[in-house]
Formats: sequence, structure tokens, C-alpha cells
Amino acid sequence: MFTVHHLTQSRSQRIVWLLELTNVEYQIVPYARDRETNLAPNELKKIHPLGAAPVLVHNDTVLAESGAICEYILQQTSTTQDTSTQKSGLLPPREQQAYIDVQFWSHFAEGSFAPPLVASLVLSKVKVKAPWLIRPIAIKLADAIMGAYYGKVIARNLAFIENHLQSNTWFVGDSITLADVQMSFGMERVYNAGMISAFPTMCAYVERLLAEPSFQQAKRKIEDAEASLE
Repeated sequence: MFTVHHLTQSRSQRIVWLLELTNVEYQIVPYARDRETNLAPNELKKIHPLGAAPVLVHNDTVLAESGAICEYILQQTSTTQDTSTQKSGLLPPREQQAYIDVQFWSHFAEGSFAPPLVASLVLSKVKVKAPWLIRPIAIKLADAIMGAYYGKVIARNLAFIENHLQSNTWFVGDSITLADVQMSFGMERVYNAGMISAFPTMCAYVERLLAEPSFQQAKRKIEDAEASLE
């Protein structure tokens, strides 16, 4: 049995989707964000010293970091002694170019795609939450930072993804792979924020993602788990 320690509105939803795709038994332990800081509660530190989600517990293994968790799940659910997880096709055989492509997008999700999006979210909150006496200065500073760096990086990343998806149904070819799992959270967020309304191919991708039965099932299970927090 896999146990996912899940924080509300967080990237840990990707782990739940991956477990749905691998068709294994799992449970979700939900945590609400701290009302003051919007960060993970201290209870998560009892599970892993980082005190951040997701955390996966399986037998005697306690693992943090989405990329490491995803690789561990695929290793544990493989039906053969190789690394292909052929029963699901989530990770192609190592000798194929598709394997390299999956690795690229899986790392791109956390290495290039997510950081500037998180930075832009933080800067937007600075503009709203700064004390009113310095708010005009805070707004100008946040806008300057976005204009000088993060805005340009986000625009570059979105154009890159749009171009790639024009020749791919999913991130690597015509079937769902680990690349889609890793990219799903960020893609859904930029879609909901209206950031990709000018990118029809990306919008179509996210709409396919949202319509995917396994993704919908993962969402329902997360909602049911989070309902216990109310």
C-alpha cells in the first residue's frame, strides 16, 4: 500500500494521478495549509524533515521530492526486471529516444517551468499584501522584476511548449507518459490563470488532460480526502 501525504492545492496531486495510472492500491492523507503563512503545517515534519508535500510512504521507505517519488513508483510497479514499466507505457525502454524525451520533460517541469511561475505568484502577492504606505513602491518593484526577468522566462517557456505540442498529442508522442504527469500541475495552473489563452495548442492539451478519466478519478479522490479536513 502506497500512502501519499498530500497538501491542498499543491503539486502532490501529480503523485495521486500517477498512482491511478499505475493501478495500484493507495491512500491519501490530506493536510490543510497554514492560514497565516499558506505553507504546509508542522504536522508534515513528523513524516519527513522537510515538512513539505508530497511525501510518499511505502513499506519502510519515506520519500520526498516529486521526481524521486515518481521514479520510485515506476520502479516498484514495473512488471519486469527492466526499467520499462511496460504495463502502463509511462516510461519507455531506455534504448528508445522517447525515454530521453520523457526524462527531459520530467526535469523541465521542475527545473525550468515551475520556478518562474512560483516567483510570479509570490510577486503578485507582494503587490496585494504590502502595507499600504509602501504598496505603490512594492508594485513598481514587483513589476520591474517581472519585466526584467521572470516575465521573459515564462514567455519563452510557453512559446517552447506551444511549439512542441503542435506535433505531439501528449508531451512524448501519442500516449500519456511520466512527462505528462510531471507537467500536468503547471499546465493546469497556467490554463486556469488565463496565461495560455493565446496558445491554442496548449489550451487543447490541457482540455484533453482535464477530460482524461484517470486524471478525473485522481481529482475526485483528492476532493474526497480534502473534504475530511472541513
